[in-house]
Amino acid sequence: MSQSTTSAGQRACAFLPLNQRPAKPRSRGVTEIRGPYYTPMGKRYLADLLETMGDYIDALKFAGGSFALMPEKAVKEIIDLCHDYDVLVSTGGFIEHVLTQGPEAVARYIAECQRLEFDIVEISSGFISIPADDWLRLVERVEKEGLKAKPEVGIQFGAGGATSAAELEAEGTRDPKGAIALAKRFLDAGAYMIMIESEGITENVRAWRTDVIAEIGNALSLDRVMFEAADPEVFAWYVKNYGPEVNLFVDHSQIVQLECLRSGLWGTKSLWGRILTYKG
Repeated sequence: MSQSTTSAGQRACAFLPLNQRPAKPRSRGVTEIRGPYYTPMGKRYLADLLETMGDYIDALKFAGGSFALMPEKAVKEIIDLCHDYDVLVSTGGFIEHVLTQGPEAVARYIAECQRLEFDIVEISSGFISIPADDWLRLVERVEKEGLKAKPEVGIQFGAGGATSAAELEAEGTRDPKGAIALAKRFLDAGAYMIMIESEGITENVRAWRTDVIAEIGNALSLDRVMFEAADPEVFAWYVKNYGPEVNLFVDHSQIVQLECLRSGLWGTKSLWGRILTYKG
């Protein structure tokens, strides 16, 4: 049964107006949070998180293949609890590791994701290089099996795993137009949404590549794109420049701060009282 943080009654101080947010399932203002990786997460911690902020969480992502370290019972408890609150569950980009094990392992992995009732299979290639057509076939395979394919694209070679800025500079970057063209092919193939890798854009760079963000925003519908923004300065910039209905990926510890910005409830000096929606 679907639950809600406000199911037992209205929110506190309900007389204070907030920016209107679409109800779940929503395609705008989507927030995906990082699950277990930098800190462990089990059903008791997650229950507290969802009981207080579940209305504002659209998806939870296991990062770094963390679910492959956990007892299956604990993984299922997390997935089932998320579903109770209408929260989708993503594998994260772990398929990069699985691809190195060969085609049979990929097939078994997708089948296992189905069995465990994951909703989203993120398809990234930050550390590996695969032909675009092969990447496209993976998207189509995931969608064919009834899961939501979420390819990750970006401009940085060797992205992932908190690589230093100096190492990433040595790797070099891609032309943003190539990443955009690839994202369009994925969307045409039925991808659920495109994840935009932050490294090379706002993470581990000497200066943010806001020009790349603008190119992506101009070329792709923003309701089909999610930006990695697991840093308060970064997600504040996105909300300030693209509004409260931009789709963002943040750490689970940042969900309250992000929603305060989206709702117009609170903010930093440059944002306080300036984030509005109009639903006339």
